[in-house]
Amino acid sequence: MDTMRERFSTVTAELLDQDPRTALVLADIGATPFEEAQRRHPDRVLNVGIREQLMIGVTGGLALAGLRPIAHTFASFLIERPFEQIKLDLGHQGVGAVLVSALGSYDWPTGGRTHMSPGDVALLDTLPDWTVHVPGHPDEAETLLRHAVADGDSLVYVRLSAHRNGAAQPVEPGRFLTLRQGGRGTVLAVGPMLDAVLAATEGLDLTVLYAASVRPFDAAALRAAGHTDVVLVEPYLAGTSNDEAHQALADLPHRVLGLGVPRAEHRHYGTMDDHLRAYGLDAAGLRARITAFVPQ
Repeated sequence: MDTMRERFSTVTAELLDQDPRTALVLADIGATPFEEAQRRHPDRVLNVGIREQLMIGVTGGLALAGLRPIAHTFASFLIERPFEQIKLDLGHQGVGAVLVSALGSYDWPTGGRTHMSPGDVALLDTLPDWTVHVPGHPDEAETLLRHAVADGDSLVYVRLSAHRNGAAQPVEPGRFLTLRQGGRGTVLAVGPMLDAVLAATEGLDLTVLYAASVRPFDAAALRAAGHTDVVLVEPYLAGTSNDEAHQALADLPHRVLGLGVPRAEHRHYGTMDDHLRAYGLDAAGLRARITAFVPQ
C-alpha cells in the first residue's frame, strides 16, 4: 500500500489536471514525483529550490492572483523555518493556501533534529484561522487533502507522516469519531496514534475518540463523551491541545492529561519505534500512563 506522501503526490497531480485554479509550490524536496505534472502545467507547478521562505512568499503571491496554491516540504522546513512568511505573506495578507508537510516529529530520526518538527502544530496555534488535519492513514490523507483544496480560500495545514494506523477511519473534516464507549474517562487519539491507543485501552472502561482534524477542535464531541477526566494522545508536542480541551470543559470541574513528544530532546536517534518507546507513546507506555491517571 502507498504511503501518505505517495498518495499526496498522486492526488495532487490529479487535482492539477482537473482544476486550473490549483497550483503547487515546492522547495526541491519531493519534486521528483511531480516532474510530469510540471511538464504539463509549467505555470502552476513551481520549484523554487531550497528557499523555503521564498516558497511561502510565492504561495502567497499565487493566492493573491486567485489560485489555490499547495506548498509542500518537510514539516520543519514548511512551518518552522519560514514562519514569519506564513504569518505575513498568508495570514496578514488575508489569503488562503494549503500547506502539506512530511516527516512530522520522528519519521526520519537519522536525519537528526533538523528534520524533526514536534512543535509545528503548537506554532501554528499562535496564528488565527488555521484548519489543521492530522490523518492517520493514506485514505484519510486523500479525503482531507481533497477537502482542503476545495475549501475556498481558507488556511489549511495537512500533516502527513510515515507513522500510520493499520486501517482508515471514515473521517469527516472537523469532527471526532467515537470508536469505543466507556464509563471512567475519555481518551482522544490523534491521527497515527490511534492503533497504539486502541491497544493500550483494550479492556479498560474508557471512551476512545479519534481525531484526524484537530483545528478547529471538536469541543462538542468531547463534551458529548460525558467525562471530565480526559487524556489527549498527540503525535507532536505533548500538551498542544490541552487548552482546547480545557476550554471545551471550562464550566465543569475536570482534569486533562496531554501525552505526546516531550520538550526534552532524545539525542540517540534510533528508529521511529525507538522514539515512540522513549516518549512513552507505544501501547505499553500509554497504558501505564493512562491507567495511572484514570484508575480502573
